Parts: sequence; C-alpha cells; structure tokens
Amino acid sequence: MTATATTRAASNGNLLATFGAAVAADLSLLASLHGRELDAETARLLRRMRFPLSLAIDAKGSETESVRTMLFEEICRWPGDFPATLRDELAADYAAIYLNNYCNASPQESYWLDEDHLAWQAPMFAVREAYRSHGLEVRNWRIQADDHLTPQLEFVAWLLSDADSDGRLAETAAFLDEHLLLWLEDFATRVARRCETPFYAGLALLSWHYVDALRNILAEILDTPRPDREQTLQRLKRERSTPEPVKFMPGVSESW
Repeated sequence: MTATATTRAASNGNLLATFGAAVAADLSLLASLHGRELDAETARLLRRMRFPLSLAIDAKGSETESVRTMLFEEICRWPGDFPATLRDELAADYAAIYLNNYCNASPQESYWLDEDHLAWQAPMFAVREAYRSHGLEVRNWRIQADDHLTPQLEFVAWLLSDADSDGRLAETAAFLDEHLLLWLEDFATRVARRCETPFYAGLALLSWHYVDALRNILAEILDTPRPDREQTLQRLKRERSTPEPVKFMPGVSESW
C-alpha cells in the first residue's frame, strides 16, 4: 500500500481503525527490533514476512526506496539457520548502538536535545508525562528510559491502535512533532554512518523514513500542515527549562 493509497483509505472515517491497526503493528515490530538483540526466530519471521516490503506505509522517494530495498536484500542473504557467526556479529553491533554507546548515537531523546548531550533530562520527563496521561508507564525504565526509542515507538503504536477519531490522530501527530521528529533523523543518520552491519544501518534509516511518512499522512488526514521543527524545538526548550524530579510508584499504572 503506497502512502497516497493509505491516505485515501484513512481519510474515510470507517477505515481509520484499520489504518491505525496496520501502522500500530508496524511500529510495534520496529520497536521490538530496536529494543532487543535479534534472535533466530525473529530473523525467520522477517524473512517470511518479506520485511520491510510488507510494511503498511510504503513512502515514495529514491532514498526511502533504496533503504527498503537494501534492507530487504540484506535479510534475504542471511542463511536460513541464522548461524552463530551472524548472530554474534549482529549482537555486537546492537551493543555498540544501544548498550555501550560505542557509535555515539544514543537511542534516548534527551541525549540529542540536551545541550551537553546528557541522558535523563527534561525531554525524558516530558515523555513520561505523556505516558502517564494515559495511565501508562515503562516497566524497565532503569534499563530503557522513558525517552528511549523503543517505548516511544510503542506509545505511538498504542495511540494508533485505537485511532477511531481525529482527536486520537491529532494527539499522535503532536507527540511525533514534540518528540520523535526532533531527534530520530539525527540518530538514524549517525547510526547508518558508524555501525558495522547493513541491517542496523537500514533499520535506523527505515524507522526515520517510516515515522516521517506517517506524520505526512496524518497531516493530510487532519488537513493541518506540519509545524516548523525549529520553532517547536525552541518552544519546548523554553517550556522544559526546569526538569521535574524523578517520580516512580511501582504498580500503580498500566504498562506495556
């Protein structure tokens, strides 16, 4: 399904739920790929579903199509038994990106928006508040902070899984504008330049292109233009000049 076709379908009110469910499934898959090392079962699933050609949003553009093709062909080249040598190579690259910051490309929003590139800063508390407004929390927040890429993608998927109204779509668009769209492109570009495997380079770039295309579709559905990124960034910096203290009450909220 192309971005144009998706837009036409989603603009029809009785198909909003179908659109939201399809995109939510895509985002949940992307979140899981960013959230843990690749295992043999997931590798077989990606091959079987012809990932990423099977994704619901097929954004047009030479760079996007190049990334999709590269990633698809890379997965097709993997041996069917997903040997230990390949698994170890991917695990090492995963650690370099997501665990030990060897690539200097943190998957946390705070790193990219804080002037000193520090984690656990104001953007994290803003993301946490967005989750709490729906009674959600990140269970393993000490391991994967609230502003980590994985829970952010999961949250957008959660919002869209019940996308039966313009109000929910507008909330999704606002979250993308104020969070993922402020830093995901920088993260993806740096990962692609510094990581060791085509898979993680492609995954990072694909995730950026997917989120960007999703936001364009939401703008068309809502008939509201996307806001200027720099203006949004400056506004949020002013609003987040004083970070909130860490607050955590286990067991009081729903979680993913």
